[in-house]
Amino acid sequence: MIRTMADFERMWTAEIESTQKVLQQLTDRSLTQEVAPGVRTLGRLAWHITTTIPEMMERTGLTLTGPAPNDPVPSTAKAILDTFTTASKSLLEQVKTKWMDATLEIADEMYGEKWKRGVTLNTLIQHQIHHRAQMTVVMRLAGLPVPGVLGPSHEEWVQYGMQPPSV
Repeated sequence: MIRTMADFERMWTAEIESTQKVLQQLTDRSLTQEVAPGVRTLGRLAWHITTTIPEMMERTGLTLTGPAPNDPVPSTAKAILDTFTTASKSLLEQVKTKWMDATLEIADEMYGEKWKRGVTLNTLIQHQIHHRAQMTVVMRLAGLPVPGVLGPSHEEWVQYGMQPPSV
C-alpha cells in the first residue's frame, strides 16, 4: 500500500531495478519470441511495461518523458531498456517534485473509474510485476538466463554455491 511519497519512492526504485535486471537479459533476437500465435511476444511485453508508465500516469496530469502508447516496439533490446529507464525515472522525478503525501488522495478518471493517485501508483507497480513475471516465463522458452528478482533464480543458486531447490 502506498500511503506516503516515501513509500512510493522506495517501492518504485526497487521495481525499476528489478525490471532493469530482467530487461538487461533480453537480446535483439529474443524480442520476437512468442508463446503462441496472437499472444504478446517478449519484446511486446517489455514494451508494454514501458509504454504503460507515461500512458497511465499522464492520466493524473503528469507529463513524463517516455514513449506514446502506440509507438512501435523498438528492434533492439537496448532501446527498450533505455526507454524504460528514462520513463521510469521521469515518473520518479515528476512525483517527487510535483506531488506530496496529500496528493495521493486526489482521484483521477482511470479507465472509466475514479482512482486515488495512491491506488494508481500501486496499480502501476502491480501491473509491472505481473508482466515482468510473464516475461521470465517467455525468457526461459527463449533460452535466456532469468535473473533473480525477489530471491535467486534457478540459475543463481549455483552461483551462490548452493543446490537449486528440488522440483
